[in-house]
Order: sequence, then structure tokens, then C-alpha cells
Amino acid sequence: MKIAYLINQYPQPSQSFIRREILGLEALGNTVERFTIRRFDGNLPDPTDRAEREKTRAILSRGPVAILLAVLAAAFRPGFFRALKLTVTEGRRSDRGLLRQLICLAEACVLAKWLAETDVEHLHAHFGTNSAAVAMLASILANKPFSFTVHGPEEFDRAPGLGLRAKAAHARDVIAISEFGRGQLMRWTDPSDWHKLRIVHCGLDAQFLHQDPTPPSDQPVVVCVGRLVEQKAQLTLVEAAALLKGRGIRIEVRLIGEGEMRGMIEAAVHKYDLQDRVVLLGARSAEEVRREMQAARIIAQPSLAEGLPVALMEAFALARPVVTTQIAGIPELVDSSCGWIVPAGSPKRLAEALADALSRPTAELAAMGVVGRTRVRERHDIQIEVSKLASILAER
Repeated sequence: MKIAYLINQYPQPSQSFIRREILGLEALGNTVERFTIRRFDGNLPDPTDRAEREKTRAILSRGPVAILLAVLAAAFRPGFFRALKLTVTEGRRSDRGLLRQLICLAEACVLAKWLAETDVEHLHAHFGTNSAAVAMLASILANKPFSFTVHGPEEFDRAPGLGLRAKAAHARDVIAISEFGRGQLMRWTDPSDWHKLRIVHCGLDAQFLHQDPTPPSDQPVVVCVGRLVEQKAQLTLVEAAALLKGRGIRIEVRLIGEGEMRGMIEAAVHKYDLQDRVVLLGARSAEEVRREMQAARIIAQPSLAEGLPVALMEAFALARPVVTTQIAGIPELVDSSCGWIVPAGSPKRLAEALADALSRPTAELAAMGVVGRTRVRERHDIQIEVSKLASILAER
């Protein structure tokens, strides 16, 4: 089967789950054309991401003249006025206005041209934001079925303004990554479309799943992996480390990732005099992330809003227990047999959980890690999950 993938910005260091999915589909014998709306200009430390960048075509890189020509050509397609009518309707409802929706239509005209040139059978988008809007319009212009995967939390926070209801109505399938995600989609879509809502988990490949487990470190090393943004709440982790310092409890926090809140996190580290206890490592390759996790005693994920963090799956695959928050799809994966779950946004409760975790015997932590490892191998094997997705995309 020939499939097209559309993502807002691809590849990025935080999108390993999409890369694994694409490569998994290709391993099953499918052909996948990669498209993105705009290129990611940041650093790509992982060589696999750099290889993906070479395979990916960016719509906005075509320039305004080429985009205008694509719009003029699309105006003669049978579906153009249907797409234009939908653009105007959704633009008036959108929290970003009609102009932004018209830009999505122009981008869809370029994508529809590429879909025709590559003879794609199905179009799939990741995220229910701009990429799903462009995919919806391109599917009308090119007369190709489309689907999209919703991760959250942005889609659920802004569902009416993003037109999630209309996108689900026009899609052939809508993929959630957890039971929680499917439930949220039911809130924001028409009940007549609920039969389209399917679950395909994010998956891990052999780089994590086939590693021989090693015991947790006997040092108080806590690793946190994620973009440095408000929803990941690394500031809460820094504040928790400060509370532990005040109690005389040793801890070394290693933050992996980049993002807009780096400056605020660095300022907090200096405010609490934690330079010897909190290290910001920046973006790292998948191999470097794996090595950091293997050198940890505990993996922390103090998020305020999520879908279901891939970092928790990676931690379990490497037999590391986790300290995380009771939000979104996390309780579907984590319970007291393999980690600690605390209320989101509470440095005090996070510090208590970390203190408890760090004080447990290494053998006990290793046993918890094995429970998590078994669970993630059963539920998040990329080969199993991609096979589910391939079957869904191949349906007629």
C-alpha cells in the first residue's frame, strides 16, 4: 500500500514515535511518502532523524509562487469549491480565524498535487491541529481517504476552535493513542462518528524492547526526558529537588530536552542553588537517551498535561520504575506495582514520591522495573501496533 504522512513539522527530536511508526509501516512492505508543512530548523542529534529529513518534502519550502500556481491548478479540480466552502465555514468557527484557514487550503492544494503525482492510496496526519486541517482539505481536492492520529493535550484543550468535530466527520478513521484519548475524542465528535475512533498505541522498537535489563543505579540519579515546555512541568521537578535538598536527601536530576522554558528552568536552578544537583543536557539522540536512562535509578515525568508519554514506555522497556503524575492516559500504563503516581503540579507530593523511590532497596526497584518492562512489551511493541494501524489504513 502507498501511504502519505503529513506532520506540521517533521522530523523533530521529540517525534521518535512518528519515525518508528513510519519505519514500521515500511518494514511491513508499505511505501510511505513523508510530507511536512514546514521544516524543523533546530538541531537533530539523532542520525535517523537526519535521514528522515532528507526523505521529507516541506510544503512551505516551495515558496509563494509555486503555492499560488498549485492553488490555481486546484481551482479546476471537482472538489475545489467543496473544499473552499468547508474552509470558509470552519474558518469562521476557528479560534485562529478565516485567514489561517485559507492558508491551510493553499497548503492543501500543494499537498493534493503531490498526492496525485505519487499515486498515494491513503493520507494519514499526525496531530489534530494544522496538519489534520490540511489533510482534510487535501483529501477532498485529491479524492483520497484520510485519517489522523490525535495525541493530546492541545487537541482536547482547543477542540472547538480546532474544528475537531468537522475533521472527524470528514476522516475515514481517527486514531487515539490511549483509552483516555478515545474518551476525549468522544466528547468532541458527533456520536455518529464514534465508530471511527480507534486505538493504536505509540510503540517502541528493538533499540529499547530488546535491550537486556540492567539493575537501577545505586546512585540517586533521576532522569527526566521531554521538551522544556510548561506542560512537561520540569520546573516542578526542580522545586521538588530543592525540597529534598532542604531535607538533606541526595538527588541528581538530569533533564534531557530543549524548549522555550530552558531559561526559566536555568533561573530556578540558580535560585535554589542546585547547580550541583540539576543538569540540563539538551536534546539527545535515541541512543544517548537510552544510555542516560540505563544509568538512572528512577525516571521522572512530572507532566501537567499529556497524551501518554513515550518516555515512560522507554523507561519501562529498560526496567526502570517511574515517578509521574495522575493525568491523561498515564494511569493506563503506570500503577503502584511499577511506579509512583502523584497529583500534577505539586512539588511537595513529587518530592515525597522521589524520596520514597530513592530510599527503596535496589532489588525492589529492579523488581518494579521488570513489571513495567513486561507491561510495555505487551502493549507498546511497535511491530504489533503498526500492524494494527496498517490494517486500519488498508480498510476500504
